[in-house]
Amino acid sequence: MNRQLRTQPGLIDLQVNGYAGHDVNADDVDVETLADLTHALWAQGVTTYLPTVITASEEKITHVLAVIAAARRSDPLLAHSIAGIHVEGPSLAADDGPRGAHDARCLRDPDIAELERWQRAADGLVRVVTLAPERAGAAEYIAAATARGVRISLGHCTPAPEQVRSAVEAGATLSTHLGNGTHAQLPRHPNHLWSQLAEDRLTAMLIADGHHLPAETLTVMIRAKTPGRCVLTSDSAALAGSAPGLYSTPVGGSVEVRDDGSLRLPGTDLLAGSGSSLRDCLDWALQHLPVEPEDLLSMATITPARLLGLGERVTDGADRVELDGDQVINTTVAGTIVHRA
Repeated sequence: MNRQLRTQPGLIDLQVNGYAGHDVNADDVDVETLADLTHALWAQGVTTYLPTVITASEEKITHVLAVIAAARRSDPLLAHSIAGIHVEGPSLAADDGPRGAHDARCLRDPDIAELERWQRAADGLVRVVTLAPERAGAAEYIAAATARGVRISLGHCTPAPEQVRSAVEAGATLSTHLGNGTHAQLPRHPNHLWSQLAEDRLTAMLIADGHHLPAETLTVMIRAKTPGRCVLTSDSAALAGSAPGLYSTPVGGSVEVRDDGSLRLPGTDLLAGSGSSLRDCLDWALQHLPVEPEDLLSMATITPARLLGLGERVTDGADRVELDGDQVINTTVAGTIVHRA
């Protein structure tokens, strides 16, 4: 039998809510949850990631942040792979559609004092915050957070084009799952998707799981932004890989896993995170998009590494994955083999 062995850099995922039953936002999240999640991601070839904390009370958010920080302190390999934290919310649009599965009761305007309390709980690990730029005080918050070294991403929003421009002028540099987390119908033009696509200072995070964006839409977005300003993310949730059925989760409450693997709010077409790992997303993109394979791989390695200031992880060979076809055989983190198939 001919084996198609190859080695590539470890994947880097900027948005991971959970995976394989391990939930970053569970009420009982603990250090073991983060360790098990990290091991599950290693098996998928993800060597660096940002656990993503979603909209909740400040008490809940700071608790989860403190648990993630404790997990990093418990193990140097966990500390290596958990390169920071992405907080998605709570300053998001309140409308159904843009709000997605986030709890409307916990939405609030951005507050730099709250960010500082998050950082104290997180050992300064908050690296990305997703917010809606139309929230009151957003521009001032973006400027203050950027000055503190935190990247601001626009998402779960429905801003006017001038609000997108104001956010970018204040320092916003990312778009969270562009094309999702907004109204099902938008004005033909102008609308905030065109504004974000046209803005060269924004790098677009895109979910290539086959459910969040059709292949043609994703292709056009990558061509508009150029591959160098695009990042593949999974937005994976704890239910990723679960059997079809209804589940109760901290993110979205009741969530339906459909036969096609997508996660939906029951009775709607609203998505509740992704049922795919970043490895799954990259494989789907390689099969369905007319984009050069090396560009797609860069969108899951080189570009997110650059955004995190960790470019050496793609070049020094210490974080790498060996594959047989599309199957992960070995994963190495910081020079240590952490997974063997």
